[in-house]
Amino acid sequence: MAKKLKVEKPKGKLGILMPGMGAVATTAIAGVIAVNKGLGLPIGSLTQMGRMRVGKRTANNQPLIKDIVPLQSLKNVVFGGWDIFDDTVYESAMHAKVLDESLLKKIKPQLSEIKPMKAVFDHEYVKRLDGKHIKKGKTKMELATALMKDIEKFRKENNCDRLVMVWCGSTEIYIKESEVHQSLASLEKAMEENHPDVPPSMLYAYAAIKMGVPYANGAPNLSCDIPALVELAKKTGTPIAGKDFKTGQTLMKTILAPGLKARVIGIEGWYSTNILGNRDGEVLADPDNFKTKEVSKLGVLEEILEPQLYPELYGDLYHLVRINYYPPRGDNKEGWDNIDIRGWLNYPMQIKVDFLCRDSILAAPLVIDLAIFLDLAKRAGMSGIQEWLSFYLKSPQAPKGVHPIHDIFKQLNKLENTLRHIAGEELITNLGLDYQ
Repeated sequence: MAKKLKVEKPKGKLGILMPGMGAVATTAIAGVIAVNKGLGLPIGSLTQMGRMRVGKRTANNQPLIKDIVPLQSLKNVVFGGWDIFDDTVYESAMHAKVLDESLLKKIKPQLSEIKPMKAVFDHEYVKRLDGKHIKKGKTKMELATALMKDIEKFRKENNCDRLVMVWCGSTEIYIKESEVHQSLASLEKAMEENHPDVPPSMLYAYAAIKMGVPYANGAPNLSCDIPALVELAKKTGTPIAGKDFKTGQTLMKTILAPGLKARVIGIEGWYSTNILGNRDGEVLADPDNFKTKEVSKLGVLEEILEPQLYPELYGDLYHLVRINYYPPRGDNKEGWDNIDIRGWLNYPMQIKVDFLCRDSILAAPLVIDLAIFLDLAKRAGMSGIQEWLSFYLKSPQAPKGVHPIHDIFKQLNKLENTLRHIAGEELITNLGLDYQ
């Protein structure tokens, strides 16, 4: 058996903080409360329902992941967060219309107790939203300091032993990494000077990491994916992960594309369009915000298919992504894909995918898993970029100079082997005599 990492036990209460308490966050919160009351199953959550193999294949030992590594129990978590609207979680969940009213009414007392703190928000970064529940500050550093005070206040009032933060807010306008992001000193100077390349999501990331609170970014915003915050994460011993929850259409791409490549099937074109009617869809109707999401979505196929290695198969791939705001559909997103493929002797074929999914239903278990696994990483003494959590993310954060892994099967292998490493179990490489 490999050497087991020294991991602190998950004693006491874990606080999960969420910037942005809209459809995704409220679905996650309501789901945990419902699961704890026996009103539903945590489907989609590896931390709660996932199993993985330990030891030789012949042993047929596939315990639950939560029985292999010491994970925080959902029965001892509390939720908080920030939003530009002052609705309680119950009111916000009713407005989002993701979960049935009958379910929400059964857990109304618990949901009504959770009220968002005033958010750090700038209309310039998300032009389609405009709320009044907003913090005031002369500088961005002052606003980040206010967030840190909120974090500490939440910790004390809820008697939390540990905290994690998962960004569940909107997609901000597209911002390229610039000089201000290259070092902690340059970032802090930019915050003092209210530099436009420091959006609100970056202030939340800074506040969390500065306080040693593990941070995951569920949107395609730069957020913690800059050298300055990687530097801060190493300095404070904080695990970080980003970016953009892998839910509907991209989830399907990371499942289908590896299979086509494995069979060396050529792909000539991949056209993707979405219709979405929730708040996320409204935000992405703005071209500046869509650009951020588009960059996140477009990078997936290139990394998986490696056209530089397979020019005959993927060198001329035409990849197009569209998102259309369509209010009648609400949170029930439709992702439609047309894939033009080529087989033996270049004969053309097609694949059509029509994924009628529920965006927040797919995202909610990712929020919980990222929070639970980041807490595990913190207790295991792991810090900086947690590349093993790429499994959950559309545009995974990776160390500088390293291409992120997008293939969901490679991502799962990395995640499971990291958990085996934490547990002191032998890694599975599928080499040698691991079947004995």
